Amino acid sequence: MSADTGLTPTADDLAIALELADLADGITTSRYRAADLVVTSKPDLSPVSDADQAVERAIGDRLAEARPDDAFFGEEFGAQGHSRRTWVVDPIDGTKNYVRGVPVWATLIALLIDDEPVLGVVSAPALGQRWWARRGQGAYAHSAGQQPRRIRVSEVGDLVDASLSYASIDGWQAHDRVEEMIALTRRVWRSRAYGDFWSYMLVAEGAVDVAAEPELSLWDMAALAPIVTEAGGSFTGLDGVPGVQQGHAAASNGRLHAALLDAVGIPVRPQPASSSAS
Repeated sequence: MSADTGLTPTADDLAIALELADLADGITTSRYRAADLVVTSKPDLSPVSDADQAVERAIGDRLAEARPDDAFFGEEFGAQGHSRRTWVVDPIDGTKNYVRGVPVWATLIALLIDDEPVLGVVSAPALGQRWWARRGQGAYAHSAGQQPRRIRVSEVGDLVDASLSYASIDGWQAHDRVEEMIALTRRVWRSRAYGDFWSYMLVAEGAVDVAAEPELSLWDMAALAPIVTEAGGSFTGLDGVPGVQQGHAAASNGRLHAALLDAVGIPVRPQPASSSAS
């Protein structure tokens, strides 16, 4: 039977996504800190391991069976198929951590319908943590050995009381926002570079209040946005435009979003004039 093609993901969609996360965890944990882990450089000089590639292949193969009418887009091997429904996968978010034995890495699995992220699963087995959400059904987290719990963003209403997480300072140079980002770290109550997926999951849990990054790809963000928003938060580009297509992200508990964008946001890019305009 084909999958529901409506705008709302089904319970079966979530069940499949969680199954895919289990599949990925089995591969990544078996190769984590392996002496024979093969690591090469991609054209952009970022690392890729044999585990990244194995996870993406396994997820793609399983989706081809379970959701043959859906499209698939992964970080390592690109797009497969065309559909209103697209599964977007980052097999290992935090590959640099993974290959160095740092436990902060995760598999990110998202479902987009008409380019909108409506379901997300983030599984971080080395941390013993998993998060998930589907549109209209709330956001949840599961810690190893405990029951799943519903999560909510914080209620902090002023940046001076806020906890900020980011990935690194260097990336802000491309948008000429290094000084603004450093100034923000001095305004907030606390700043830490938890980095990658973890910053946004901590926002969703209410442990961190604001997070932002200037350089991201679709696979970095697609699974994060539904979890943050279903937890009651806001997820936009640094230009304030909702969605995961802008190449950068700002996430908050909602109350602090305008202040976050005011501090480090970038101007909305002007749209080209229509050739039919008078």
